[in-house]
Amino acid sequence: MPRELVALAKEQAALRDYASLPLNPEQIRVRTRFAAAKHGTEMALFRGYASPRGRYDPDYQLFRAEEAGVRYPLNLGNACVGDVIEVGAAVKQFQPGDAVFRSNSSFREEHIWQAASARAMPAGMSWQAAVCLDPADFALGALRDGHVRMGDAVALFGMGAIGLLALQLAKLAGAYPVIAIDPLENRRAAALACGADMVIDSARQDAGLAIKEATNKRGADVCIEYSGHHLALQGALRGVTYLGTVVAGAWPGAYPAGLDFGAEAHMNRPKLIFSRACSEPNPDHPNWDEARLLDVCWRLLGAGQINCEPIVQPIVNFNDLLVEYPKIATHPNQNIKLGVRFP
Repeated sequence: MPRELVALAKEQAALRDYASLPLNPEQIRVRTRFAAAKHGTEMALFRGYASPRGRYDPDYQLFRAEEAGVRYPLNLGNACVGDVIEVGAAVKQFQPGDAVFRSNSSFREEHIWQAASARAMPAGMSWQAAVCLDPADFALGALRDGHVRMGDAVALFGMGAIGLLALQLAKLAGAYPVIAIDPLENRRAAALACGADMVIDSARQDAGLAIKEATNKRGADVCIEYSGHHLALQGALRGVTYLGTVVAGAWPGAYPAGLDFGAEAHMNRPKLIFSRACSEPNPDHPNWDEARLLDVCWRLLGAGQINCEPIVQPIVNFNDLLVEYPKIATHPNQNIKLGVRFP
């Protein structure tokens, strides 16, 4: 039987067997070759810090604290590249042997997907580029929500996968300088490999002041916060220019004390925008929706205009996930976006 990685309870990863079911006419069976995790969202669930909010009620658009926010067991992993090994009778666009990709696919040795939900891998596209589609979607959404324009100074807080992709998209948009802020050395190194004009060690430097010094005292036109740390958001409010824009894109736990809306935020009157690419309707509806964001990102990734090799690291074997997956939380200095090879 094929195996999958799941969380049986808070911070308890396990490999378990599951049944390989027959296909319906519109489905394909895929043997997984490579996959990746989605660190921010998965850690909120795996570590359980999303649970105290309760369940989100889409009808009322609020969280209900009396209902469970995280339910175990839950599947772990987010994006997969694999080979088609069987197709349903009605499937015309794929045949056995085709390389395919899909987001929202957990760490499983074998998948059954609706054929319409899968994307064919373009010739020459790396698997690392493919598994970065989901974070690229949110990165592009953040840039569009922040109205990043050619020549803007852009500061990015948090050099995880989304931050590193937003960095490269800002460069493609003509922003200058593009400043990357992170306390971890491995992530600052990745930012330089991805084209950052400047990196700031927020553990040793006053990030807001350093941004002002790098922009002739003016500050960044747009600050994008994807670390999920309250002090990073405070640094963004401190480093943004007068009437500039701060984009809050991370999905953090509840923030503790430390955010000061009476200081730079009050004096410099920035716009604070919460960005979430998958929330519809898009702010630019009807011309833009998440499907369009994904298509744009897929084109850029397939054309090699975004460098994903510094982002997908480390790369580990599926059989080692019980040891390696928890390191996303315990060893962030060794992880950016966990990649997985399958047998």
